[in-house]
Amino acid sequence: MQHVLRMLAQNTQLSGRISYRHRAPGRRFCTARALLMASEGSEPSTSGRLDYGKPLLSIAPMMDWTDVHFRQPARIISKRTWLWTEMVVDKTIIHSPFLDKHLWFPPEQHPIVLQLGGSDPELLLQASKIAARYGYDEFNLNCGCPSDRVAGAGCFGAAMMLQPELVADCMAAVAAGAGPNTPVSVKCRLGVDDADSYEQLHSFVSIVSSRGGVKNFIIHTRKCLLRGLSPAQNRTVPPLRHDWVWALKRDFPHLSFQLNGGILSSYAARQILDYDAAQQHGVPAGAVDGVMLGRAAYHDPWGVLGDADVAVFGAESIPAVSRRQVITEYCKYA
Repeated sequence: MQHVLRMLAQNTQLSGRISYRHRAPGRRFCTARALLMASEGSEPSTSGRLDYGKPLLSIAPMMDWTDVHFRQPARIISKRTWLWTEMVVDKTIIHSPFLDKHLWFPPEQHPIVLQLGGSDPELLLQASKIAARYGYDEFNLNCGCPSDRVAGAGCFGAAMMLQPELVADCMAAVAAGAGPNTPVSVKCRLGVDDADSYEQLHSFVSIVSSRGGVKNFIIHTRKCLLRGLSPAQNRTVPPLRHDWVWALKRDFPHLSFQLNGGILSSYAARQILDYDAAQQHGVPAGAVDGVMLGRAAYHDPWGVLGDADVAVFGAESIPAVSRRQVITEYCKYA
């Protein structure tokens, strides 16, 4: 934890790679079996769910980075930015004897999205029922990660885009497990390998939304090449195509689309949200429903998120006026 504080003080990066030590005082680790047994025959409790408004700005899910320890200072810096977990595989949730390690978060980290990894509707249903007890504000399915750690194992991540009917069935299962009051979403790329035309992306969204009941999509505005590029190269080599998101909004005005890729600051996010694409795509300013930031927010959380509540959400003031304040509040968490 001292390592994290030192890097924050130096305004570099916050390490998400900390052994899991922190949890609420007196809290016992929950087991998947106990939570699944408790959920049998009952709907997930959503009576205390709050409305946090539209996710105008979010921090992308990043493996080994966006864990509970990174999310805490991010929340101190910005009270309104939506936070995401790392991807958690369905089988991990079902079989782990230490669920809190993967799913627990302090209540101040709301609004927060759980990203799931999987390709079996039955397993995703079980995992969602278990995870619903933790009170996440949204459940998301990973259909965009180009890493061979996910694309080749059980066919999930970006490879899922090649099977839109399966994605739709998976999302129907996630929605059933999460409960009627918890939104679900898909995070995907523009395309995969040679399946990279706008028509194919349009078809993917159409099938997943109509058959799976999904209304929220987060679009990473690059295609990915599962054969030939590393995960790092997939973040930079394929060209950005932000305009495809406005095209989707034109063709699916009833759906919500967040744009991810190449956005490096809260002010750039505000420009995307205000952009008037009427001439190009026939949609007015404000058509895009949200913007997602990735590694920029991790490497420089103070610089990227410090003004987010004012620049993006229209707050009158920023919640943290100095890095010293962030460190002081983070020490209370630690």
